[in-house]
This record gives sequence, C-alpha cells and structure tokens, in this order.
Amino acid sequence: MLYLCGLFVCIMIEYIKGILTDLNPTEAVLEAAGVGYGIAITLPTYSALVGSEEKEVKLFIAEIIREDTHEVYGFATRTERQLFELLLTVSGVGASTARMIMSAFSAEELRMLIATGNAKGMAKVKGLGPKTAQRIIVDLKDKAIKLDMGGDPTELPLDMANGEGLEANGVRSEAVSALTMLGFAAAASAKAVDKILQKDPTLKVEAVIREALKML
Repeated sequence: MLYLCGLFVCIMIEYIKGILTDLNPTEAVLEAAGVGYGIAITLPTYSALVGSEEKEVKLFIAEIIREDTHEVYGFATRTERQLFELLLTVSGVGASTARMIMSAFSAEELRMLIATGNAKGMAKVKGLGPKTAQRIIVDLKDKAIKLDMGGDPTELPLDMANGEGLEANGVRSEAVSALTMLGFAAAASAKAVDKILQKDPTLKVEAVIREALKML
C-alpha cells in the first residue's frame, strides 16, 4: 500500500480512484484531484482497464520504496495486490520479477500453481528458474490456499467496458513496447511477437505478451 509520510504522521493510501487518462500494458495514468499518477500495472489489470480510457476507475495500491527509487503498483482487485505483496516476501523475488510472474498468469492460475506445488509450470516465466519457483511454493503454499478469490464488484474498476481487440499492427507495436519496458531487448521482443502473431494474428496484446514472456 502507498504511504505518504510527513513530519509527524504517515497516511496509508488504500486505493486511487480517478480518470484513466493513459494506458499501456505496463502503466496506467490516473488523474485524481488534478494530479496525474503514473502507476505500474500487470497484464490482468491492463485487461480489466482496456476500453475505460477517460472514465473513472479504481486501482488498489502497493509501493516499493528504496534509497534511489519510489515505485507505485496498481491492481484491479485486492486479491491481485495480496498475491503481489506475498511474492515480495519471498527471498530473491523483487518487484520486477513479481510483476512478470503476475503478468504471465491470472491471479487464480498463480494461486493454483502455488497451492498445488506446480514449480515446473511457474518456472516457465523468463528468469524465474526452478529454485526460485520452488522457494515461492514452499514459502507461500499455505497462504495461497487461504486467499479468498471470490469476486467483489466494488473492487473492480468503475464503469468497465469490454474493449475490442486492437488491429494486428497496433498489437505488435504495443506488445514489443511493453516487453522492452519490462527489460527485454527490443530485437528479441520483436522476433518473439512476430512469431506469435504469425501463428494467431487475432490475439489481443495481453495474450501476445503473456506468450512472449514464456519464450524470451
């Protein structure tokens, strides 16, 4: 969660609700009370927000504070944020890795992988490795089983609309851009995206990125 600390008090921010002014697969910009918040997001949250540009939405907030950076992450549901925060408690899993894991799987898929001890399935995420996947399962199995995955309409972005799929060229450029922002080389990202779209040019951008994360 986001904390704003003054001289004598820390204020916990549970969520930010505002107008969605900009959106791409890795970041959403919400304008609230005249302030534009650039918020890092996962693919499931991106999918939930597609089609809601210039509408009021709500994102649940988690933050990472280090000496040289202050990163803000937003999630469409409390459960997704809970999983993200649980991943951060595992040794060797930082915010970038946690976001990549949560972009490769839906919240329910990730919970099931952890709860059933499926380290092999989780290790498909680029850069995760079998040892880290096994550590995640050992550390989080009991906690993942207890997570309530039930949907709550109040936790979803407001006034959601189902966005139509982008044109193939738009999907390609957005997918390559998102993968580059996640830290992958542009050339390798483009090659992976092209291979995926050649097999199925009707895929939406989030599906393309999810598949590319397993290839790069």
